[in-house]
Amino acid sequence: MTRTGPAAPDPAPAPAGARESTAAARGRGCFVAVEGVEGAGKSTQAARLAAWLRGLGFDVTQTREPGGTDVGERIRDLLLHARDAKIGAPTELLLVLAARAAFVRELVRPALERGQWVVSDRFAMSTFAYQGYGRGLDLDRIGLFNRWAADGLAPDLYVVLDLPVAQGLARKASGGEPGDRIESAGPDFLRRVQRGYVEMAGPAHHASGTRARLGGAIALVDAAGPLEEVERRVRRVVRERLLAARRSPAGPQPNQETR
Repeated sequence: MTRTGPAAPDPAPAPAGARESTAAARGRGCFVAVEGVEGAGKSTQAARLAAWLRGLGFDVTQTREPGGTDVGERIRDLLLHARDAKIGAPTELLLVLAARAAFVRELVRPALERGQWVVSDRFAMSTFAYQGYGRGLDLDRIGLFNRWAADGLAPDLYVVLDLPVAQGLARKASGGEPGDRIESAGPDFLRRVQRGYVEMAGPAHHASGTRARLGGAIALVDAAGPLEEVERRVRRVVRERLLAARRSPAGPQPNQETR
């Protein structure tokens, strides 16, 4: 697990002409999933991360899960907004995985093969947190079903925005955002989800098999404080975990060393 500290300066944006690099020149793209409980700022930070990467010259697909495809968006609407529908935990899990099967095969894998980066608001870690820790479904069974739905694909990096449930709900309330069907499960449910995220990011769970279920690296990022500071923390872990291992289309970037 990586826990972020003070953020380092950002690399300079790439020249506009450098953004026309071919997929062959870039090689396979990178897949980053931004995770966390309600109100942690996933959608905002995913959008800002995608914009920053584009500024460095990368071709980026920004998306969300469930969603991103026609069938995925329809399933999302059912899962989040059909308050009168009686959706049990096993049904909820299978709907999420049906959306993931389309998401991976129609959107993510083709984008990666074109050399694009994919930045997603949620992926499989949410399934373990919400349907596993939150709903109480068996983690091993979720892992088995998820490997099939995701066709073995895992993000290169999970960025987990860590924020207490009460703070997240207060953020949403202050922003006037209506709650959805998942949030209506209540604070105790969301606290179980939050505990799941923290435990999955911990070294003990890496050793006990959660890392094998999820695949990919995990960085736990403090989501408290001003939006811009959280953004710098997210950039730092992406820079250290992913950008340091490869070159952007514009060539080597300054300020990529660990500070």
